[in-house]
Amino acid sequence: MASMEEDFPRGGAEKKTSGPKHAKTHDVDNLFETRETLVKKKKKKDVEHDEEKSLKKQKVDEENLKLNTATSVEILHLRNLKIGTLMLGCVKEVSEFEVVVGLPSCLVGYLPIYNICDSYTKILNNRLDSEDTPEEVAPLSQLFTPGMLVRCVVSSLESAKEGHVSLKVSINPKDVNKALSSGALKPGMTLSGCVESVEDHGYLVDIGVIGTKAFLPKKSIASKQDLNVGQYVLILIEEVKNDGRVVRLCQNPQVLAKACATAPHGWTLDTLLPGLLIRACVKRVTPHGLVLTYLSSFTGVVDFLHLDEDKASTYSQGQEVLARVVHVEPSTRHVSLSLRSHLLPPGGAMLDVFCTERMGEVVQGCKMTDLHYHSGAMMKMPDGTTAFVHKNLMKEPKEEFNPNRLLSQSEHSLRIIDYSPMEQLHQVTLRRSTVAMTFFRYQDIKVGQIVEGNVAGLLKDGVFVRLTDHIRGMIPRIHLADVVLKTPEKRFYEGLKVKCRVLSLDVQNKRLILTRKKALMESTLPIFQSYSDARVGRISHGVIVFVKKFGCIVRFYGDVKGLVPVGELSTERVEDPEGLFFIGQVVQAKVLRCDPENKKLCLSFKAVTEGDIKVEQTEKFDFMVGKAVNVRVCRKVLDGLEVSIVPEEAPAFIPIVHLSDHVTNCFPLWMALEEGDTISNIMCLSKNKKKGITLTKKPLLKACVEDGNVPQKFSELQVGMQMLGWVKNIMPYGVFIDFPHGLFGLAPKDAMGDQFITNTSGIFEIGQSVVALVTHLDEEKQRFLVSLKVSELSLLEQGAHARLIQGLKERKSIFEMVSGRGESDVLQQLSAVSLGDKIKVAVGDTREDGSVTLSSDLLSEATVLASKSHIEGMNATPGCKFTAVILHVDPLKSEVHVSLLPNLITNKKKLTQDSKLAATIQYTDKNFAVISLGDTGHLTIILLQTHLNSILDSKKFSVGSCLNVTVEDPSSEELGGLPLVAFQLPDTKHKQPKSKSRGPSRDLILGEVMTVTVKKLKPMNVLVTLPSGTTGSIHVSEIEESPAVGSFPTSSLKVGSEVEARVIGGHTVRGHNFLAISHPDYGVSIPELSLLPRTLKAGDKQSVQTNFTPGDEVLCFPSTYNAKKKNLEVEVKPNLTGTVELLAMIKKPGQANQPKKLFKPGQTVSAKVVGVSFNKTQLRLSLSLTGMYKLEPGLVTMATVRKVEPRQGLSLHLPFENWGFASVTDLSDAYADNPLGPYEQGQLVRCYIIEELKERNFRVSLRPSRLHKDQQDITDPDIESISDIKEDQIIRGYVTSINDKGIFVRLSRAITGRVQFQHATKYFMNDPKSVSEYITLNALVTAKVLSVNAENSHVNLSLLSKDTGKPDLLPKSLDLKLRLSGEKKVKYDEKVAKRKRALSESEQQDNETVGQKIKRKKDEECPVKGDRTEEKKTLNEKKKKKRKIKSEDSDSGVDVFFREKEESTLDKKCGQVKGKHEETEPKRLQVPSGFPWESTLGSLTPFAAVDDTHESSEDEQEVTSKPVKMSRKEMKQEQQNEEQQICKLEAELMDTSVRPDSTTAFERLLLSSPDSSLLWLQYMAFHLQATEIEQARAVAERALKTISFREEQEKLNVWVAMLNLENMYGTPESLQKIFERAIQYCEPLPVYQQLADIYAKSDKIKEAESLYKNMVKRFRQEKAVYLSYGTFLLRQRQSDATNALLQRALQSLSSKDHVDLIAKFARLEFQYGNTERGKSMFDKVLSTYPKRTDLWSVFIDLMVKHGSQREVRELFDRVIHLSVSVKKIKFFFKRYLEYEKTNGTPETIQAVKQKAVEYVESKGAEAAS
Repeated sequence: MASMEEDFPRGGAEKKTSGPKHAKTHDVDNLFETRETLVKKKKKKDVEHDEEKSLKKQKVDEENLKLNTATSVEILHLRNLKIGTLMLGCVKEVSEFEVVVGLPSCLVGYLPIYNICDSYTKILNNRLDSEDTPEEVAPLSQLFTPGMLVRCVVSSLESAKEGHVSLKVSINPKDVNKALSSGALKPGMTLSGCVESVEDHGYLVDIGVIGTKAFLPKKSIASKQDLNVGQYVLILIEEVKNDGRVVRLCQNPQVLAKACATAPHGWTLDTLLPGLLIRACVKRVTPHGLVLTYLSSFTGVVDFLHLDEDKASTYSQGQEVLARVVHVEPSTRHVSLSLRSHLLPPGGAMLDVFCTERMGEVVQGCKMTDLHYHSGAMMKMPDGTTAFVHKNLMKEPKEEFNPNRLLSQSEHSLRIIDYSPMEQLHQVTLRRSTVAMTFFRYQDIKVGQIVEGNVAGLLKDGVFVRLTDHIRGMIPRIHLADVVLKTPEKRFYEGLKVKCRVLSLDVQNKRLILTRKKALMESTLPIFQSYSDARVGRISHGVIVFVKKFGCIVRFYGDVKGLVPVGELSTERVEDPEGLFFIGQVVQAKVLRCDPENKKLCLSFKAVTEGDIKVEQTEKFDFMVGKAVNVRVCRKVLDGLEVSIVPEEAPAFIPIVHLSDHVTNCFPLWMALEEGDTISNIMCLSKNKKKGITLTKKPLLKACVEDGNVPQKFSELQVGMQMLGWVKNIMPYGVFIDFPHGLFGLAPKDAMGDQFITNTSGIFEIGQSVVALVTHLDEEKQRFLVSLKVSELSLLEQGAHARLIQGLKERKSIFEMVSGRGESDVLQQLSAVSLGDKIKVAVGDTREDGSVTLSSDLLSEATVLASKSHIEGMNATPGCKFTAVILHVDPLKSEVHVSLLPNLITNKKKLTQDSKLAATIQYTDKNFAVISLGDTGHLTIILLQTHLNSILDSKKFSVGSCLNVTVEDPSSEELGGLPLVAFQLPDTKHKQPKSKSRGPSRDLILGEVMTVTVKKLKPMNVLVTLPSGTTGSIHVSEIEESPAVGSFPTSSLKVGSEVEARVIGGHTVRGHNFLAISHPDYGVSIPELSLLPRTLKAGDKQSVQTNFTPGDEVLCFPSTYNAKKKNLEVEVKPNLTGTVELLAMIKKPGQANQPKKLFKPGQTVSAKVVGVSFNKTQLRLSLSLTGMYKLEPGLVTMATVRKVEPRQGLSLHLPFENWGFASVTDLSDAYADNPLGPYEQGQLVRCYIIEELKERNFRVSLRPSRLHKDQQDITDPDIESISDIKEDQIIRGYVTSINDKGIFVRLSRAITGRVQFQHATKYFMNDPKSVSEYITLNALVTAKVLSVNAENSHVNLSLLSKDTGKPDLLPKSLDLKLRLSGEKKVKYDEKVAKRKRALSESEQQDNETVGQKIKRKKDEECPVKGDRTEEKKTLNEKKKKKRKIKSEDSDSGVDVFFREKEESTLDKKCGQVKGKHEETEPKRLQVPSGFPWESTLGSLTPFAAVDDTHESSEDEQEVTSKPVKMSRKEMKQEQQNEEQQICKLEAELMDTSVRPDSTTAFERLLLSSPDSSLLWLQYMAFHLQATEIEQARAVAERALKTISFREEQEKLNVWVAMLNLENMYGTPESLQKIFERAIQYCEPLPVYQQLADIYAKSDKIKEAESLYKNMVKRFRQEKAVYLSYGTFLLRQRQSDATNALLQRALQSLSSKDHVDLIAKFARLEFQYGNTERGKSMFDKVLSTYPKRTDLWSVFIDLMVKHGSQREVRELFDRVIHLSVSVKKIKFFFKRYLEYEKTNGTPETIQAVKQKAVEYVESKGAEAAS
């Protein structure tokens, strides 16, 4: 303020400055202790002291003194308000009928439209009485502006519902100024008033004083716009005539801002008004504020909310301050003042900040800085923002206020609930219920969301529902149920909890419409929130709102409505739609046509089919056969379960037979499952229109599909292939077997089993899992036959034990599900017993079948049964007691089957592995059986079906049958401790019956020569007919001895011709594995023959050559090209195959476009061996077709771009599993500005091998001169060593880094040069680092070599224009000083050195004095080491402030300018010395407190402890050391140490601040905080550090399933992390899939923006640009999209594209957004593009809108940063001559002066002051005229 008076003097007598006053220090109490009694005593003493002093003053009115004596400082509470209280408020919101006003102490008042002034109310009444009134009513939005300060008075305090008080205020001058009279009016007083009428030369203003007419001339108003009747104005009385009956007013902002209320104005406590500016003196300083005296005798208080934050700790008694009156209570004479800077000059009329965008935000980790027991507390958020929490909001409504509990917490979680413009503070709450609230504002609710609330009231139109205390919605009458209710009051009452779905939401008007229609709430169809959602063909649920003869109008969500023409109502003709449909009916409608622009929608009822509904319901689910999902049971039906896939909520169906591979377990599983149960690990099986999605839980089927060996279409089927399927249907002629991917085949009756089958029923069950062998293919009809004979199958032959264990696990899960439903006694008793347990029983009744019911105390609630065979030889008289052994427990029937046989109750004997025993079947349950193992007393369970296709013989496996078993595990964990055995029926041998078709092939002899007939020619083999009639095969390599390269050997034969062939072996039908003729499985193979003239001895095997070495040449024959793996499958011999990778197939990039056409199947190709590998028992070769078999320096080869490393080069994938790297200097012979731009991931390039760095890692070059020796056009030669660089050589390179040492330029892959700053530019800069603003990393520069040091490989370069001939790095427009040179530089250096010496000597003396004080203080207080730095910082800051104050008081402007330069230099020196001193101290581990959200996942490190290795080494030393006998005392001490260690570990586990370092620790934290995305992302980073990519993906998927759907931001964080993960470690396809999923579950725009940022940061320019183009199309009404796209384009130096984007944005956006958009694009041009274009854009906008001072201010800021001084001065001269308010011109003058003080000279500073004086004089002349 002092500086303002010096710069712009007001005139008048100079103010006398009082002498310096000694500030009295106060002992501030600890605010974190509640000592009420001490505070009261202290206040009492202060009051007595004040009264003693007041007696010494002159006579004062005793009554006034008594009423105006402030005894305590407290904020203004709502409960203390009274009607008539005067307050200063700020306009927050303006609606149609009221204005929301922010009041002091975070209170909120409402100004009704009828409380403005009498004249405005009169016009409103006239308009209501007659609409023809000529008087126009100005809306409230024209009368009030948000941020405007108004003087108001409390008009009413009405109690609303639930105890809330509605505070209404009035600005009517007759209420605000009612204490004033005509005689009390004095010139210079500031009053508030409202425009009463508009006259020719001015306005009559109502100031509320009876008998006084106040006139405001038009020339005296602040704005050039006309005022309206009722407009609120703050005015200054200029002249009073006729004893106050006539008053002339003025509205000069400058005079109003500085006008102070003084004693001559005659202000009294009765007439004192809020908003007055007064000069006051601090009377007393209290912990809660200040007590001030003003106007000679009045007393006021300043609470802690209105203290200036920057000066809060500096106030002292006797200090003079400038204050603003904010509250006056006329009855108690209590006056509150404010010292806040935004309420003091130059402000005081308008506030810039009056609201916040953070409303409703929940902030974690906040700290409580001050606690005021009677008022509240001040909070500090992590970003440094200060907030206030009222005392009532620090606890729950019915809790007691406990400040100690709050103070004991180090951090708090709060929610921002409001913003107080008067204090410029956020108002927050600590109530846990409010912080945890899901819906705090209407913006938190989404259309289509399911919400819960309580009925608040019933009206004629519907039911009001309260979701929270502040959010209410209405259910219209037609939406109360699926049918219209006649008496809704019978079903709905206040307080009833209801669940609804959001139909529409109007946030601005706070209008929420809900529905309770069950069909809408349970609908799984997509919802139409906008017309763009209603795409043609989509189906959704809607409600009929209008029925007429022409059709029905259906309404969806939001405002979406559509017409169903009468022709589309039904498939039959509809004569009377009103009789067929009713209003409120829920219908399914299909979109026929949609016009989003005109909001027209045509629908159809008759076009909706069941298949379309299924498609719509499952459209959001990404179906794929074999995909694992989790489901929730929705409904149980007879044939299965209707489920919902989570989290997509897509409907699906699980047939009952697909719940298990064991048919006997399917129905019990179906019975045990209930609605709402969740089933995990379910596999997608099929999808069609009628049935939708079908799922399966068969473990064997899932395993087969996951292995990927299942054919997906008919063309992939081959004879001899074995597949897993299930029985689909049983017919008299056979059974149909179903397979995945929609394939099904027929097993004829004779192929169903090895036995002779007469009747197909009873052999297999529907849904039973079976293995089938393909025996015949009918390609014309697309049908095939299969065989189920066990003797012909090898798949799953040894899986009996695994199926047994799986079946028992399923039975155990059934028991757990049933027992988990409730705490029934039966289930508890059944869960206590198991197979083999012995219990005491008593005999009961005997049933008809001979079984006996037993009773047992342990199983009193269950039915205990013993069959007839298990009581044989026992006394079955009722009442007899025996010991029984349990055979089976059935939880569904609550039955227990036992045996009383003595040989089963004997003591158990020990079993040994591989022992053979005779076993007896004791109990059978379909395909499971309980057996007893001889006389050992052991029982166990077996699976009677040794194979899936085995046909059970009930006679062989009945109770009492004997089996021969072999003990494989005496106590199997999988069987719960029971023995695991393998069984065989007695007197049978395990023989496989021979098949009739295999007889002849057994008669073949190796080496036998026979005449065969050619049956069919194929590229890879020839099928022939043997003399026996069987089919044989001749491999393509066995036709000619040495086929010519490029020939097709199989084409040399003709169908029907006879040739002599020799038997050499065979291959299996299923797997095509080559087998020798002596192989035991040869009988099920096709004979392999040869036409080569070689002789083989009988009985010899076809050996496999294994002595291949890299470089050997072989002839091979291409088979198929695998597009996924990008390799070519080739065959060398019948028993030898190989692969050729794509890079080893081609020599040019263009050949990779169609690799399948390079080689034809069966063609003879010459290849070189690269490597040899064994796949199980088969040999495979890795081959090359390019002539190379290994990489060496000097070779040219193909490569694939693996990754584009920004500013580094290309990471390449080379042939033969090698890697390479090409530097940016090795990409071209002529360097370009963006060398990496033409390359992208996956691109094929040719490269030259330079050298091998390490094994399988090479350095390569893409230079054409390397690839083509005849290339002569080389602009930038390749520098291989330091000797290639000569002094004075002109050379080009890329900037790698800029730091304190200079600019470093990469000249080649191994050599980097340095440019010192004096050789970088001819201009002088205070901070050399600022050059980084004008030169980007990886920029191409031209330099001159100054010197070369071959020993150290140092190269010094110059970028100066005189050396290179190129323009200077810095633009001339900066208007910088040229760097000194020659004698001028020498003189300047000497002058600076002298000044530094003088300063250092004085500084040294000060440091010695200060150092002694610090040392003395350190000895007294003993602070920790970490405080030294803080003390030094504080001392340096104090000295800096001291020097600054001294210089401002005594120095002129020029001296200050140079002194600031010296101080900045000196501070830098001190910082360097301080840094060196701190380096000597040991460094401490710095743990980051926050999580880096913007960083990529790869930069995150897990929380690994460094001490782990140290501890492990100590452990090893302890192991190797010899044991030493310890004394009792040492043993006790060791025990104590161990207990302390355990306590320490427990404390660490309990401490949530300790960061986890293991998966166990993460899982434990996730149990307590499952919705924390921060924790999930840290967990992902933990896995990424260990390169566990799949585990990180799994953690991300878990996070999405675990985090609540309400936590949208948390889920968005996880989606962004997944996008980062896939971008770094995944493929473009995986990234696209994650992106598509993310936009389904999140708001699309943030996801698009995040992915675009990811692309831009990872230098994926093409992908980013493509994504931005899609964003512009999809979000064409979003201004943020255009700004982000424009920023991206300018960073890529695409100015023309940016200009085109701006034009497109102006066409798409509304006209009100055009100005701001153009201004922001101009700002981007300044930052990243062309400065001149940015200037021209600002000039065009400001020429159209010259009064937009905000744009002028932005323009000035940008020009100061990017323009020259001349341009900035011209701009300031333009601004100060604008025709805007004086207040705004004053602001620009102030900025002009500040700029000249920083960058100008004394002459320019004086010129600005002279211009200001001229402007004031011109305005004064205008006012006088």
